[in-house]
Amino acid sequence: MNILIIYAHPSHQSFNAAILKQIQNNLNSQHHLKVLDLYAEKFDPVLIFDDQHRRRDLDKVAEMEAYRQLISWADHLIFIFPIWWSGMPAILKGFIDRVFASGFAYSYKGKGMVGHLKGKTAWIISTHNTPSFFLPFVQDYGIVLKRQILGMCGIKPCKRTSLPYLRASSAKQRQKMLEKIAKRARDI
Repeated sequence: MNILIIYAHPSHQSFNAAILKQIQNNLNSQHHLKVLDLYAEKFDPVLIFDDQHRRRDLDKVAEMEAYRQLISWADHLIFIFPIWWSGMPAILKGFIDRVFASGFAYSYKGKGMVGHLKGKTAWIISTHNTPSFFLPFVQDYGIVLKRQILGMCGIKPCKRTSLPYLRASSAKQRQKMLEKIAKRARDI
């Protein structure tokens, strides 16, 4: 299976980096793995619309072609990112806006959308500092990514792992979280 990890955290000393390492170390070696580190790539998340850059032409922007090819290559996508202010990092949102464009990832048919990325699966891993008991009262962009972006583009099933309240977690609790990630990675 071709697996693409889309990693969106600016620090390679972070818990998100530890998650990335766990997955890399625990995936079956028969899989073909590529990692797209958006911060290391210095991915430009800024959309520009003007006379030369029209929204309807986003799927043809040449500088996004390599990213579209990576998405096309992958059978399984793994997203690793923190939830900041109830949202994903801007760099990841910009990646989705610029790469998962109409004409490539989906098209409109009547009043609905048709996903063009059917046959692919995904795993979303998000971290945040929200205590578990507050989760029902805040928007979690991991859920938005699963339902309103990947699902609408045809990527199903999409599993989600949310690791809450990291700032108050102990080293032992974090180790348990990493063991859970390693087990799930081995099961892919």
